[in-house]
Amino acid sequence: MFRKNLGESAYMGMLGPHHARALYNLIEANRDHLRQWLPWVDITVTPRDSQMWIQGALKQFADNRELHAGIWWQDSLAGVIGGRFNWQHQYAILGYWLGADFQGKGLVTRACQAMVNHCFSSLGLNRVEIRCATENLRSRAIPQRLGFKQEGVIREAEFLYDHYVDHVVYGLLAREWAQNIYPDPKFS
Repeated sequence: MFRKNLGESAYMGMLGPHHARALYNLIEANRDHLRQWLPWVDITVTPRDSQMWIQGALKQFADNRELHAGIWWQDSLAGVIGGRFNWQHQYAILGYWLGADFQGKGLVTRACQAMVNHCFSSLGLNRVEIRCATENLRSRAIPQRLGFKQEGVIREAEFLYDHYVDHVVYGLLAREWAQNIYPDPKFS
């Protein structure tokens, strides 16, 4: 299975069916926080919904189409990071979220760095992309911090409950990764 050390009592690892309750509890405790930027919060209403999502994520992993992992801090589930793979064009699109109590610890930055390292060094991909709502400054700070290039804005890219939001697109190429801050051996 997939597991990466993130340092300082943190790691990311595959979610299994036995994590469904912890995932649901994290979502439930952070509904207002997550709902601001994520369109799926209102359809996750029971632990069974989390279990079904985890089962779907494991199937996508088995089919080599996606990789979703929990972000753990001091043995508590703090959030989720995931990547969707396009093998024909050799790229991944990453997404992530974190419970409010776990922000400010560098967890998503470290998880993204480890996922980018995995995409380039283990999977041999050419490009990693991150899309964020233009107004979500905390989320946008992650790819900026990791040396991604801002490539443009997709207007009205996502319907978020009752309105559309624009997405800013960030990209990092394998050759840029090899020349810059990657790979950091502590995130291997």
